[in-house]
Amino acid sequence: MTVSLRVVLDQLVAGVDGDLVTASRELARALVATVPSGCEVEAIVPAAGPDVAGTLESAVPGLADITRLRLPRRELAAAWQLGAASGAAGGLIHAPTLMAPLVKHDRIHDHDQTVVTVWDLDPWEHPDELPRTAVAWHRAMLKRAAKHADAIVVPTHAAAERIGELASLGGRVRVIPGAPPEDFRVPSDEVGRRRELGVPEGCILLSGSAAASDRLADAFTAIAAHRTDLPVVVTDAPEGGEPAIVQLAVDAGMPESRLHVRGVLDAWDRGALLGGALVFIAPSTRTYFPWRLLEALRVGVPVVAVDSDVHREVVVDGGLLADLRDPDALTRAVGEALGSTAAVERLAVLAADRGWAFSWAGAAERVWQLHADL
Repeated sequence: MTVSLRVVLDQLVAGVDGDLVTASRELARALVATVPSGCEVEAIVPAAGPDVAGTLESAVPGLADITRLRLPRRELAAAWQLGAASGAAGGLIHAPTLMAPLVKHDRIHDHDQTVVTVWDLDPWEHPDELPRTAVAWHRAMLKRAAKHADAIVVPTHAAAERIGELASLGGRVRVIPGAPPEDFRVPSDEVGRRRELGVPEGCILLSGSAAASDRLADAFTAIAAHRTDLPVVVTDAPEGGEPAIVQLAVDAGMPESRLHVRGVLDAWDRGALLGGALVFIAPSTRTYFPWRLLEALRVGVPVVAVDSDVHREVVVDGGLLADLRDPDALTRAVGEALGSTAAVERLAVLAADRGWAFSWAGAAERVWQLHADL
């Protein structure tokens, strides 16, 4: 008898978030690559264009079957929020997000399982930064998960502790970290890509928005206090968010001429930016999975991160942690990272060593084990 793991891959046919698209694709590929004997991987997708099969086969070769639902993604999200299975319930279901048919099922007698994933807690901790509809959907789906999910996957122990305060999940929370794309690297055409993006080499790199939870102001203050003249590049800026980010930098005492703000970039452009970065600064204290920080570690860029529960767990000894209770700690850490060529080289080695601790193959093996344990 063949056991099928049915993975919800809505993001691959109607993606709404680049990191969730990547996570869904990479996890599905790794599940196929690590499939145990007697098992197979299937996909569950919402109604989409006529070439859904071709899209999925290109993104995730080796899928055994595809369940195409009748509802498009937006309508399907609403239906699942209300508790309608919409033809997707039954069997072993794994969702790389909260998007899943969270309905009553019998794991003991029918061997049905439903597992969902929560990557960050912004809808609960920073709801003012998101659309109301998105906040309402995530909160409703976590409530449904508390009632019907057999397990809830989060990427860090910090997130596991916090989500346990938000919902009655008992012992169902499991920690399975994500990773950068398996082929993530600095591309061979990095110089041309940086030139096309209009960003200089030898920069200080950050990711985030002007939102208070990203704490870019702290990073700008530390950079200004270090009195370096290195260019500063901020990526992942939201659409229309550049003026607010520039204002934060100016208020911190950093000349606007040194700042380069860019929006959401693809993986190869992000790799090109990292190839020209001397240090990556992660100032956020959110309960989130730091995708860009993981990419910096993977390619061996020295990392300076604010000392938070998430960063302490992810970085460990792969970079420098700055305790914000000391107002000068971040400035000192930036100074230490950029203090000499030897410091840059040492931190680069530590970063690369830590970066390879995260892989989608490892995540997939833990997913298979999770469903076997259930």
